[in-house]
Amino acid sequence: MKRTRLTGVRMIFVGLAIALGLRLIMPTPAINPAQTTLLISAASSLKDSLEDIKPLYQKSNPSVDLTYNLGASGALLQQIQNGAPADVFISAATEPMDALEDQGELRAGTRSDLVKNRLALIVLSDSQGITNFSSLQSSAVKRISIGEPRSVPAGKYAAEVFQKLKIYDSLKPKFVYANNVRQVLAAVESGNAEAGIVYLTDAQISKPVKVVALASETTHSPIVYPIAVLKRSKNLQAAIEFVQFLESDRAQLVFKKYGFILPK
Repeated sequence: MKRTRLTGVRMIFVGLAIALGLRLIMPTPAINPAQTTLLISAASSLKDSLEDIKPLYQKSNPSVDLTYNLGASGALLQQIQNGAPADVFISAATEPMDALEDQGELRAGTRSDLVKNRLALIVLSDSQGITNFSSLQSSAVKRISIGEPRSVPAGKYAAEVFQKLKIYDSLKPKFVYANNVRQVLAAVESGNAEAGIVYLTDAQISKPVKVVALASETTHSPIVYPIAVLKRSKNLQAAIEFVQFLESDRAQLVFKKYGFILPK
């Protein structure tokens, strides 16, 4: 009985040893780092460049997912002011960013000017007759698409140009307002407007349209795209690193490819 009991005990110890030994030599499964999602609220005119930058960033930051919320800067401002989640904000004008800074919504030390742009008068590629801003006064021109000046920076810049040229009042009945600059581009492409005012970068990605004039930079406020990390970000370090990446040479080359002017 004793020998049988002793043998049984030995077998238990041997079994435990084997189990422990197997456990020691079995490879420990790899633990994937937690995935981080950054929400970027950005002016719609940045769409193509940001989409090109996305795979470049994620190649070196595979644990970070980028989600873009694109729209008119004024509309994005209202979303943020109403409590919408966002990690990074990129505006097409300084005023929306100024408003958030005044309200204490920005992470200190993260604001900078990312890129600049130019304002362009566009028409369909086969269009004749419209050659400059003053020619928009012609009775042949019935519809001019511009962004809603109160919420779309490109529309505000357009209004400034027309006012500076003293043709705003005569053109106002022809205005067809859009919710963002890409809608202005679409209105001209579809023939729903004979002309439109967009950023030069938007005009350059569209084959159906051509640029007939660039607004003098003395006729409107500087077209600057400020960027900043929001205080509400729950992924502060990742957001800061993303902003730094956008300011790097790799990302800046992409912006330059799309016609943006790099800050000096």
